[in-house]
Amino acid sequence: MGAASAVFPKVGPATLPPIESTEAFLGAYQDARGRSFTAEEQQVAWAAGLWPAAHDIRWESLHGYTAVSGKAFWSQAAERLRRATA
Repeated sequence: MGAASAVFPKVGPATLPPIESTEAFLGAYQDARGRSFTAEEQQVAWAAGLWPAAHDIRWESLHGYTAVSGKAFWSQAAERLRRATA
């Protein structure tokens, strides 16, 4: 679910959604399941959201593509890790 919060809007080149979109996704997920995340689940969800972007950057680099994921990754990483208390 944490990774899903970072990939749900993908329809074109790989990139992270805005932090607000991930926050809304995680809130809707908790509402739908009828239970809020524990502090640990919250941390894991925010940290896991960075994994798909890091994977996409690696793939783009290995295959000679311009790393479109990199800009969003570097501009959001600190805030996403702060929310993950990492």
